[in-house]
Amino acid sequence: MKNQNNLYEYEEALEDRGYKYVAGVDEVGRGPLAGPVVVAAVILPMGLRIKGINDSKKLSEKKREELYKQIMKEALAVSVAYVYEDEIDKINIYEATKKGMLEAVDKLQIKPEHVLIDAMPLPELKIEHTSIIHGDALSASIGAASIIAKVTRDHFMEKMDHKYPNYGFKKHKGYCTKEHLEALEKYGPCEIHRKSFAPVAKFYQKQLSFDLFSEEN
Repeated sequence: MKNQNNLYEYEEALEDRGYKYVAGVDEVGRGPLAGPVVVAAVILPMGLRIKGINDSKKLSEKKREELYKQIMKEALAVSVAYVYEDEIDKINIYEATKKGMLEAVDKLQIKPEHVLIDAMPLPELKIEHTSIIHGDALSASIGAASIIAKVTRDHFMEKMDHKYPNYGFKKHKGYCTKEHLEALEKYGPCEIHRKSFAPVAKFYQKQLSFDLFSEEN
């Protein structure tokens, strides 16, 4: 992992080439069994240094919340895109993530001159861009987007915990934990579960088999 100074290497190289508005883009929520994938795009002022920015998964919840507030206050532009479970089931998680990234960039109030993307190739993007493997730990802009996306999605899943209290969404945020699987077995899926994801899909396959059996008889 790069040190804090090197997190700005990509941004500094672009600044040296005359770029002023560089956006970082990252997603959170490709793996969960429930809830949306959330994508954030962030444009930080050139020369701004925010101590502690990193891949959101490597930060404590408290630190993410602190950095979220600082990024929202000091960034030139921030946008967030949600792609919900019904769309994920329709087009698959990979395409849903791409859709969210394109939407997040498009929603920025300032049009970026270059976009730094965490890992995902995005040939559909009509703006000059660079995809960086493990970009959330290598670029401050992508790291900032990772934090915004993570905190935004966590807050959403905490709200869903109040709406669907049987599943423990506040604790595991929809990921495939033992607690979540046990709740699925006990209560079956709810409206925000992804029907196309294997641990959830079996419940719908059972229902389909039952419906077909009922029709035949």
